[in-house]
Amino acid sequence: MSGPYPEGMATQEPSGAPSALTSSALAAIRRTSAVDTVRARISLAVDLGLLVPGERLPNVQATAAALGVGEITVRRAFGTLEREGVVERRPGRTGGTFIAERPRRRTVAQVAAYREDSERVHRLIDERIVLEAGFAHLAAERLDRNGLDRLDQCIREMDAAESWAEFHASDQRFHLALAEGAGLSAALAMYQRVTGELYAYFLPYPMGYLRSSNEQHRAIRAALGAQDATLAAGLLRDHVAELHHSMYVGLADAAERGDDG
Repeated sequence: MSGPYPEGMATQEPSGAPSALTSSALAAIRRTSAVDTVRARISLAVDLGLLVPGERLPNVQATAAALGVGEITVRRAFGTLEREGVVERRPGRTGGTFIAERPRRRTVAQVAAYREDSERVHRLIDERIVLEAGFAHLAAERLDRNGLDRLDQCIREMDAAESWAEFHASDQRFHLALAEGAGLSAALAMYQRVTGELYAYFLPYPMGYLRSSNEQHRAIRAALGAQDATLAAGLLRDHVAELHHSMYVGLADAAERGDDG
C-alpha cells in the first residue's frame, strides 16, 4: 500500500484519464466512508473465517497502516464493531481489541460494496500479474547485490512478523523492491496505481497462510539470484494469480458454492 487514503473516502481513482490498464467504472467502495470500509473489511474477514473468535487484532496504529486509513478512523470503526457485536475491547496491559467469542456475522451492510466490486478486483489481479511477471523477468538480469539484499531483508521481516498487519507492510516492500529492480520508471508508476487500487480491498489473513506465502517469496528470490528469468517470471505469475482464489473474491465464491477449501 503506497500510503493512507484521504479520510472520509475509502480510496480514490487516479485523477484525469484512466490508467493504461485500469479503465473501470466508479468503484463501489468509493461510495463508502473510510470508517465503514474498516468495518466491512473486518466483518468480511470474520464471515470468511480469516479472523477467528478470540483473535487479537493488531493495535490501532498497525491496523491503520495496513488498511490505508487514519488511526482515528480505526478507533471509530472498532467502537462501532464492538456495539455491533463483532469485536470486544478489553482494558489493561494484556487488553486490546479481539474478535468476539461469538461474533455477530453479516451485520455490516457496507460489505455489499466489496462484493459489488468483485469483477473489478479480478481485473486488477490480472493487471498485476502482467506487470509483475514482466518485472521479474527483467529484474533477474538487472537486480544488483543491494537489490537482492532488500528482498532478503523483507523476507526476514515477514518471517518475524507477529501479525497480518506487520506482514502486509513487509510484503508490500518486497514486491515494490522487485518492481523497482526492473528499472522501468514508467511501468513502475502504472504498477503503483494498480496495486494501490488493489490494496484497498486487502483483508486480514491467517498467519499460517502468510508464512506459506513467504516461502513463495523465498523461491522467487532464489530464482532472481540465479538470474533465471523464466523461472522467476513463472513463480511471480503463479504467486500473484493465487489472489484469484485466496483474496476475498475467491473465498466468497467458494463459500457460496459450499466448497471445503
